Amino acid sequence: MLILWRHILRVHIGPFISSFLLLMLVFLLQYLMKSLDQLVGKGLSAGVISELIVVSLAWMVVLAVPMAVLIATLMAFGGLASSNQITAMRASGMSLYGMITPVLLASTVVCFLLVKFDNNVLPDANHKVKVLTIDISRKKPTLTLVPGLFEQLVQGRTILVRKTFEHSNDLEGVTIFDSSNPLFNTTVTAQHGTISFSPDYRKLIMDLNDGEIHELSVRDNRQYRQIRFVRHRIAMDAEGFSFQRSQESAFSRGDREMSANTMRAIVDSLRALQQKARVRIQTLTEQHLDGIVSPQKQFPGQQQAGDVSASVLNASAMLSTTLQNEFLQIHILDFEAKKYLVEIHKKYAIPVACIVFVLVGAPLGIMARRGTFGVSASLSLGFFLLYWSCLIGGEKLADRAIIQPWVGMWTANIVIGLLGGYLTFRTARENLTIDWSGFLRFIPRSWRSPQQPPDVE
Repeated sequence: MLILWRHILRVHIGPFISSFLLLMLVFLLQYLMKSLDQLVGKGLSAGVISELIVVSLAWMVVLAVPMAVLIATLMAFGGLASSNQITAMRASGMSLYGMITPVLLASTVVCFLLVKFDNNVLPDANHKVKVLTIDISRKKPTLTLVPGLFEQLVQGRTILVRKTFEHSNDLEGVTIFDSSNPLFNTTVTAQHGTISFSPDYRKLIMDLNDGEIHELSVRDNRQYRQIRFVRHRIAMDAEGFSFQRSQESAFSRGDREMSANTMRAIVDSLRALQQKARVRIQTLTEQHLDGIVSPQKQFPGQQQAGDVSASVLNASAMLSTTLQNEFLQIHILDFEAKKYLVEIHKKYAIPVACIVFVLVGAPLGIMARRGTFGVSASLSLGFFLLYWSCLIGGEKLADRAIIQPWVGMWTANIVIGLLGGYLTFRTARENLTIDWSGFLRFIPRSWRSPQQPPDVE
């Protein structure tokens, strides 16, 4: 039994490592295509760019490991089935459950290590990415310019850009609202322009073309001046934009930059504040009811019935406002607590997917009877889309407090786990195979190998 277990695990190691490296390469290339053009050639050193890429690898590991487990399981069991080793193991008295057991144990170890990684490495890596991005944006202001949104790069000036260009500092459709002069409100518009730094990085320079300057007096609305220009340069202080390494402790951490234990402590403190608010609500309500039953006790100076009634009504109105504020605070605290709970559950739900994917991959690999990477990747794609769509959709619904955090984070694992359990049970009792002849109809005949059967007319 142990010899067969070692053989099954040995068959999994190669596909797992190769698929993990390939997935990491895909994620890295995607990240480079998205972000590298905004970093290279902007005055940043190669060390800073390399550090940003390295610390960004942490979130890629979290996503790549469960995917690699599924692909490796499909490839390993598909290869064992295609070489009739599964049949030989069954003939020797080994059930499918016995074949899956060593893989489940190994995936449990991977799950445990990934949980440790999520809580000890990933939060610090995400925080370093955040700090580096802020430091870089101080040096490269165009990183913070989003087309169609107002941005305040320097004090007193708000900039709106209609279009930016990835490979240059050119701008199109520039509008600047200048309130730095307390006597005039100035609006500058330009068809085109560029943004750059002075050689000493002390000034932020905008060279504008084909535009207008509109000045309106703050004291007298009748004082208005309009200037048209072909070329116009605006020099602004670039204080805060030079690249300087910040202390990581200077920035507060978000929910994705904390471990599960830290977030649990925050959730406990938020729940304690909610409980205090509930106690205040109960106390205020009891005091108000006691005042209604015994008005002279609450309003001893009021002798006439009309005065007491007016005082009771005023107290009721004040109580209503106070209670509304308390209930609103409870709602806000509950909303914040659930956001942290979503991240806590995510730190465990994604690693547990390593175990769930084994239950799906093993029977599918045996049913496919093909251990090639192409077949394994094709079968994995559908489950990847199902899993990540459920996970992302559940996270968004849970963040909006529409569903409970554990429901949003664990639904994908529950659905795919039940499907995997069903497939494992069926494959253990029956010799199920995937009929590939139906898929051949979608492949042109010129692309098929001679061994592939023709279409059935």
